Amino acid sequence: MLNTNRLRVLWEIAERGSFSGAAQALSYTQSAVSQQIATLESELGTPLIERRPRGLRMTAAGQALLEHAEGILARIAAAEAELAAINGLRGGQLRMASFPTAGATLMPLAIASFSARHPDVELSLAEAEPEEIVPRLRGGEFDLALLFEFSDVTRPPGSQLEQVDLLEDPMYVALPAAHRLAGKRALRLEDLRDEAWVQTSAQSPCARHVMRSCHQAGFEPNVSFESDDYQTVQGLVSAGVGVALIPELALPYVGENITVRALSPQSPVRKVTAATPAGPRQTPAARAMLAVLQDAAGRYLGQRREVA
Repeated sequence: MLNTNRLRVLWEIAERGSFSGAAQALSYTQSAVSQQIATLESELGTPLIERRPRGLRMTAAGQALLEHAEGILARIAAAEAELAAINGLRGGQLRMASFPTAGATLMPLAIASFSARHPDVELSLAEAEPEEIVPRLRGGEFDLALLFEFSDVTRPPGSQLEQVDLLEDPMYVALPAAHRLAGKRALRLEDLRDEAWVQTSAQSPCARHVMRSCHQAGFEPNVSFESDDYQTVQGLVSAGVGVALIPELALPYVGENITVRALSPQSPVRKVTAATPAGPRQTPAARAMLAVLQDAAGRYLGQRREVA
């Protein structure tokens, strides 16, 4: 296999016109340059340079190798420059994924901050539920992802991923404003056993958690409507056709005719985390975005409104 250092020596000799010129350009001794060429000629089994009284000349083999060497060295230089840019956050890309409610709240804050600091890094964002995102993150399709998990079903992603905690996202009861329980401060889940429920699709993590919570409270919820769009869920609650458990991240705006209440003694909580590949697979851009996301989460928490 050709040694790129020896190719660089050959190129410098051709460029400078002498062994001494190449030695000076490379900060080598002249004997070291001669040794590199002798080794290269031995490896290839053919002379590459003719030494003449009035200088030197490339042999046919040397000229052919030189033409390839120029392309090889140019590609290596380009690769080194691109890697330096990526490591310095002056280029490259950051492929991200998020579950929808964080994608609409935390991610815009983080993306705006990151782009202001590192405008040359290309950002992309895909949306999916955590169960779909995690295998794709492990498989290298994404560099960073926002995930959530409930305390009673925590499944650590495993050694392939590193996670950073961002915030806790409580789930609140959304009631029609005219509902008989809307004015009750110490609202318990058991108080809603006879209500019609609106929730996300049955297989979604949040819907499964709503079902588990209701079962723990001793009843089977009567799910009348399903939608994975929390704006639609709010619309149905506002219309008075049911009640819902909605994560705080899905409540940046509360629709008209809706009352939001915390549950007593404690509202269900999902933990929001940022995950990246572990070890050397974690890119410099992903490391930088982790810090930006922690700052965005802190700003979000600072603006959090109190829910009775």
